[in-house]
Amino acid sequence: MDNNNSLSIKTKKLHYGWIILFIGLLTVTGSLGFARFGYTVILPDMKDGLSLSEIQAGDLATGNMIGYLILALFCGILASRFGPRFVIGGSMIIISLSMFITGISPDYFTALLSRILTGMGSGGANVPIMGLIAAWFVTKKRGLAAGIAVSGSSVGLLITGFSIPYILKSFPVDGWRISWFLLSGLTFLFALFCLFLLRNKPEEMKLQPVGTESGALTDGDNRGAKAKVSGLQWSLIYNSPSVWHLACIYILFGFSYIIYATFFVRYLTNEAGFTLEKAGGLWAIIGGASIISGFIWGIVSDKLGRKYGLGIVFFLQSLCFTIFGLWKAPSGYIISSILFALTAWSIPAIMAAAAGDAVGSRLAPAALGFLTLFFGIGQALGPFTGGRIAKITGSYSLAFIIAGGAALVGGIASLFVRETHKSNPQNAASTLPD
Repeated sequence: MDNNNSLSIKTKKLHYGWIILFIGLLTVTGSLGFARFGYTVILPDMKDGLSLSEIQAGDLATGNMIGYLILALFCGILASRFGPRFVIGGSMIIISLSMFITGISPDYFTALLSRILTGMGSGGANVPIMGLIAAWFVTKKRGLAAGIAVSGSSVGLLITGFSIPYILKSFPVDGWRISWFLLSGLTFLFALFCLFLLRNKPEEMKLQPVGTESGALTDGDNRGAKAKVSGLQWSLIYNSPSVWHLACIYILFGFSYIIYATFFVRYLTNEAGFTLEKAGGLWAIIGGASIISGFIWGIVSDKLGRKYGLGIVFFLQSLCFTIFGLWKAPSGYIISSILFALTAWSIPAIMAAAAGDAVGSRLAPAALGFLTLFFGIGQALGPFTGGRIAKITGSYSLAFIIAGGAALVGGIASLFVRETHKSNPQNAASTLPD
């Protein structure tokens, strides 16, 4: 093989794709683990510090999801046209600044605006990084790679679950503000990693995607490699029944899981008699245990197919949410926590892989952005609904039960997902221009 004219397939050194994957994990840690799920632990003290109502507390989470929704669709398109590196790095800086603003917020409206801005940054970082990972890994390894990346949310839960309660206890008045400052600083550090270490595609490093075993790319990767920046066929995304099917399923996941994640600590401290330290500790344990969730289910989806991976996870999460709302005893809370830890970030991992399968690696960021638009709709509706249910009924129990029902519907719908990359390996490959 002529090394001057051909892409390197194998190297004795660590493939740079694994560096990309590590930066992806840090990106998810900052953009979701800190920016979104940090709010779960900070919420009780922040609620008291700003004198928020239950509805306002839920609406801050909804504002974050609306911001995510605004950027999710467009950042995929921007990343596909101009490259993910600066889109991701710039978005991480926005997240850092917005969390700092959250920490200095004097009132509800300032906090709401800052949480919307945080959500916009999260969408601008998380969606392109998952699409970028799809470009650096061949189809048969995408589920695994995406599973590792989404475990960044677990790292965030682990860090915030243990550190934030300690900070809040040490600084009773301004602990929630200090917590946001800490998360802001860490996220800014991650942003620098993104800007200096990310690369937009394997070709920039004279490499082929991780897992390439011959000179030819796999069908899904070849499909993406043929697309030119100036000639991306967006109709392959918006006219694809498979993509629309995945989008509808993603709404149900966004709606159901965010109710659980947002109100987990608040429910345990306000209704179950847990101290903040115990509730935060349980949340941290979930974070630690869930690190392998995306990894496991990503592999399952690689082996069994995306639809079975999605279906199994949805059914387990349905049990998780329903048990949490109905079984009001320590054993019920623990079983629910175990189920969530086993499945927490698996659906985003499978969706990221499925997006690459459906339209190829080149269009994967835009396809994932389109899917995440619907995911964001579900996430915006979840806290909005949950907070109002708690206000009306005086409890979050019904909200968790509704979340369980939504997950059940998602599981049933998942079983009808078309396995695009298996049923017709050549599909769409011939529709892209050379």
